[in-house]
Amino acid sequence: MPAAHPQPLWQQRYGSADAPSAEPGNALIEQLLAHRSVRAYLDQPLPDGTLETLLAAAQSAATSSNLQAWSLLAVEDRQRKARLAALANDQAHIVQAPLFLVWLADFSRAARLAERHGRELQAVEYLDSLLVGGLDAALAAQNAVLAAEALGLGTVYIGALRNNLQAVIDELQLPPLVFPVFGLCVGYPDPSRPAAIKPRLPQSVVLHRETYRLDEQEPRRLDDYDRQVDAFYRAQGLENPPWSRQVIDRLASVDSLHGRERLAQVLHRQRLALR
Repeated sequence: MPAAHPQPLWQQRYGSADAPSAEPGNALIEQLLAHRSVRAYLDQPLPDGTLETLLAAAQSAATSSNLQAWSLLAVEDRQRKARLAALANDQAHIVQAPLFLVWLADFSRAARLAERHGRELQAVEYLDSLLVGGLDAALAAQNAVLAAEALGLGTVYIGALRNNLQAVIDELQLPPLVFPVFGLCVGYPDPSRPAAIKPRLPQSVVLHRETYRLDEQEPRRLDDYDRQVDAFYRAQGLENPPWSRQVIDRLASVDSLHGRERLAQVLHRQRLALR
């Protein structure tokens, strides 16, 4: 019996065969729609030059005021990856992936530049500067993800790197004015454990035109989305609570921050977000 023809990417992205398709047949947009998080990697090294290619793609992203207020820390040593994995909720794929990238908001370089010119940097202590560094790092990382996928690689972001922030800073020997925003696993996906495209919220729920207006159909659409995500998890052999409950549980209690509630204290020690 022939295999069923896969749903168009647009319908996979929204988790419904009834989702309207607006795919223009553009290769880059198809790559974007096909993105998935990869948590199982082959024991296969990356070709020479891969890291430099990803970094070049990352540095091609937009950067606020051309500050370029981010840096990239590449970790390939298995023991160091294991220590970072232990600090990030014991995620085994951090060790398994041949390359683990830590994206840093970095104002230490600007501070060294200012010191050479006999100047002081007052603005780096303000929250907006931290946002600038974090946003710059995120834009750069997403460019790197697109480049990695174009090379046939898989990736997954690791936000849990912030669970034990001070320990991560110590492990990576980060100086003041540097903050690890998140990690990123990079490697060849294990074909025996393929990742699927996780459905996202319908556009009608996230799109507002001109002003922020609530959709009267939002409750029904969110209930429908809960069912779509439930079907996705069941197809993957996973048992997860409804998406709505995951959101509420994640935000209802400080306990769900798993150590990130101390983030402000660590940032202050790094001389960031003081004001």
